[in-house]
Amino acid sequence: MKVVGLTGGIGSGKSTIREWFSSQGVPCFDSDTVGKELLNSSLKEKIIKDFGSHFYSKEGKLDRARLAAFVFSDAEALKKLNSIVHPAVAESFEAFKVKHTTAPFVIKEAAILFESGGYKKCDEIILVCAPLALRIQRLIDRDQSTESQLRARMEHQWSDDEKEKLSDYVIQNEYLDVAKEEAKKILTLLKNKG
Repeated sequence: MKVVGLTGGIGSGKSTIREWFSSQGVPCFDSDTVGKELLNSSLKEKIIKDFGSHFYSKEGKLDRARLAAFVFSDAEALKKLNSIVHPAVAESFEAFKVKHTTAPFVIKEAAILFESGGYKKCDEIILVCAPLALRIQRLIDRDQSTESQLRARMEHQWSDDEKEKLSDYVIQNEYLDVAKEEAKKILTLLKNKG
């Protein structure tokens, strides 16, 4: 089975593109959502042991904004968090592939596909791009984050130029209708390759 990686910088709209592929019947794996679920379940004890219980509410839910603010200001903490989360997400993805063995390909969406080295396990890669100012505005609208918080997170991601060199397809997602047309062309190409 072919694995098609789908990635893009924070705020590029990659999740919207993944949702479009999913609506077309393509099995899609959302690494970020799976990672968040694991942080509130099987990885919770490990996170509390390594980072402290103060990152969880009294109800036991992870305060993602608080943990993100911490790890994105401390490179070693980010590295440690990734070393806990990435192997668990990779294991979940293997189980996902087993459920979809009849599909000609699956899409694996991951924000840091290149930074984590995960791109090396993909047969092809789709990169979603958008202008920086638009990405920041989307995130401010979505998460009520500050521009400085967002830029701190973006510093830990490769630039679009770096990612583009290793990508097979690029979708410019400044205007959603245009981006969906690009996605449609890519889907046709992927289906024809079999």
